[in-house]
Amino acid sequence: MTTKPDVAAHAAELEKLTQSLVRDRDARLQADAATESSLRRLQVLEAVTAAANEADTFEQALQFAVDEICRYTGWPLGHCFHVRKSARPSALVSSGIWHGAHRPEFSAFRCMSGDPQFLAEQDLPGRVLAEAAPVWIVNLGADRDALRADVARSAGIRAAIAFPVMSGGDVVAVLEFFSVRILSLDDHLLRLMNLMRQIGTRLGHVAERAQAMRRLAHDASHDALTGLPNRNLFLQQLDLALQRQWDDDNARFAVLFIDLDRFKIVNDSLGHLAGDRMIIQVAARLRNALRPDHPAAPSSPDTLRVDGVSPSYTLARMGGDEFTVLLSDIDDVGEAVRIAERIQAAMALPFLIRDQEIYASASTGIVFGDVGHTLADEVLRDADLALYRAKSMGESRYEVFDRSMRKGAVSRLTIETALRHALKNNEFVLHYQPIIELQGGTIVGVEALVRWQRGPDELVYPGDFIDVAEDTGLILYIGMWVLREACRQMHQWHRQFPRAKPLTISVNISPRQFVQPNLVDQIKQIVAETGIDPNTLRLEITESVTMGDVERTIRILSQLREIGVRFSVDDFGTGYSSLSYLHRFPLDVLKIDRSFVMRMNEDHERLQIVQTIMTLARNLGIEVVAEGTETEMQVDHLRNIGCDFGQGFFFSRALAPETVTDLLYVPHHVLKTAFVNSLQTAQS
Repeated sequence: MTTKPDVAAHAAELEKLTQSLVRDRDARLQADAATESSLRRLQVLEAVTAAANEADTFEQALQFAVDEICRYTGWPLGHCFHVRKSARPSALVSSGIWHGAHRPEFSAFRCMSGDPQFLAEQDLPGRVLAEAAPVWIVNLGADRDALRADVARSAGIRAAIAFPVMSGGDVVAVLEFFSVRILSLDDHLLRLMNLMRQIGTRLGHVAERAQAMRRLAHDASHDALTGLPNRNLFLQQLDLALQRQWDDDNARFAVLFIDLDRFKIVNDSLGHLAGDRMIIQVAARLRNALRPDHPAAPSSPDTLRVDGVSPSYTLARMGGDEFTVLLSDIDDVGEAVRIAERIQAAMALPFLIRDQEIYASASTGIVFGDVGHTLADEVLRDADLALYRAKSMGESRYEVFDRSMRKGAVSRLTIETALRHALKNNEFVLHYQPIIELQGGTIVGVEALVRWQRGPDELVYPGDFIDVAEDTGLILYIGMWVLREACRQMHQWHRQFPRAKPLTISVNISPRQFVQPNLVDQIKQIVAETGIDPNTLRLEITESVTMGDVERTIRILSQLREIGVRFSVDDFGTGYSSLSYLHRFPLDVLKIDRSFVMRMNEDHERLQIVQTIMTLARNLGIEVVAEGTETEMQVDHLRNIGCDFGQGFFFSRALAPETVTDLLYVPHHVLKTAFVNSLQTAQS
C-alpha cells in the first residue's frame, strides 16, 4: 500500500523530470533556431557572393544584395547610394537600386532620397560614409538628426540600418534598409550587422574587380604615356562619325593629322625619357589649343568653340610623335583650318626639357569628311597624305587634302622602290658646283651634289627624290655614299692639282644623318679610307639641325673639329636659329640662302639681311658664301660689301667630275675671264 508521502515524492520527481525535459527541449529548439539562423545567414551570404560573381555589372550585384537582404529580414524597403568622387555638391548620389519603393506609402520617401538637393551626408548614409562602418537607428522617432525622419514615419518606417561597401579601403556605396518595427539592440541585431559587414566586403571585391576591368578597358583604348585615346579608339570614333554622316548629310566632320617636326632629333640626342616628357607637354598644349575657353570642360566628350559653334572632338595619340583630332559637327573645312592655326600657335613657344629650351613645331594634314570615304582607314590615309604635303612644303605648315595627293602617294611609292634598285645598281653620280673667291675670281672649292642617273638619257635631280629618301631612311645610305665618293674624288684632285691652299669639298649632311649616334665614327672612317686632308672637308648642315639640340650639336661639331673637319651652315637666314647660340658653334662658313641674294638688288629688306649676315660673320670670324649668284650686278654688290665667296649660275652650274677636271687645268688668272665670257656667250 502506497502512502501519501510516497505519492508526493513521486509527483515532485515527475515535475522535476518534466521541467528538465522542457528545458532540454527549449535548449534544443534554441540551438536549432540558432543553427537555422546561422545557416540562413550563410545562405544569404553565399547567394549574394554567387550573384555578385556572376553579375555583368556592379549595379546588378548591388540590386541582388538589396533584394536578398530585404527578403532575409522581412523589411519592406531597401536602397543604395553611390559614392562619387567629383565636383558635385554631394558625394552621395541616390541610385536607381531600390527594393519595395513601388509601394505607394514609400513614394514620398523615395522622392526625397533622390532629390538632388537632398544632402545625404547629413543623414544616415553620411554617417556610414564618415565612419566606414555599419550604423543603425533602432527608433527613428527618437533620432532627431535624421533629415528624412518625418517623411519616414509618415510612411510607417520605424527603424533603419545602413552599411558600407568597401573597395581598396574606400567606401564606394552605402546600402540602407528600413523596418516598420522598432529594433532591439540584442544579439540578433549584432549578428545581422555582422552579416551586412560581410556582404559589404564581398560586394567590395566585385567593385574592385569592376574597377580593374574598367582600368583594363581604359588601358586597351588609351595611350599609357599621355592618357589620350589611342589609335584603336580613335578609329572607332571615326567609324561612328562616318555612320552619322551616312545617316545625315549635315553631320560633317574633319580629321587633323599632326606630326612634330624634328622630334627624332630630341629622341636621339637627349634620350627617350626626354622625348617622353616632350610628348606629354605636347599633349597638354594640344588639349589647350582645342579648348582654350573651356579649361574645365568635361573630358568625354571634350568641347571647344570656334566662332560661336561648338563641335565635339576626340584628341588621340597615334604613336610616337603623331596625334590626330576628330572634329564632329562642323560646317566647313574652314573651322578645321582655324584649329590647325591655333595648334601652330600653341607649338611656337619653346619646350623646357631637362632645363634646356627646345624649339619644335608641328605639321598638320587636314581632311574634310565630304570626299566619299567609306572606311575610317581611308580617312586617316588621306589625312596622312595631306600631312606629307605639309611637311614637303616646309615646317610648321598645314595642308588640306585634295584627290591629287593620292596620285602623289603612288608616285612616291614608285620612287621609293626605284631608289632601292638605284642603290643596289650604283645609279647615283656626283656633280660639283664651283665655289669662287669673289675678289680673285678663282675656284677655291666645290660643293658635291648628288644626281640619279636613272637611264642613259635621264638625269634625276635631288628635288625629285631626296624627300622620299629622307622619309624612308634611304638618305642614310645615299648620304654616306655621297660623302665617301666626294672625299675620294677630292683626294684625287688634290694629287692631280696641288696648291698651297688646297681645294675644299662641301658635302651636305641631312638632318636624319646628323642624329645618327655613330655619325662621328662614320666620318672618321671615311676620312681614313679615302685619304683626304680633313681640313679640306666642309660638312654643310641646316639651321634646323643646329637648333634641334644645341648641346649635342656643339659636341658633335667639336669632336669632328678635333680631326680637322670644318662646318658650314647652309641656307642661312631661312630658319629660326637663335643668334645668341650661334657664337657657341665651332663654325667656319655661313652660306647665305639664294632667296636673299637673288632679290637683294630690288628688295631693300633682303639687302639689309645680307649686310647683317656679313656683319655677324665678320664679328665671329666666319667666312661667307653667297649662294644663287646669277648676275654680274649681284656679284659686284657682294664683292663691294665684303662677301668672301660666291656660288651660282653666274659662275657655273654643277658639273660632271671630268668637266671640273678640265676647269682646274685653266690658269687661275684666266679663270674669271673664262666664266664671264661663257655667261656673255650664253646670253647672246
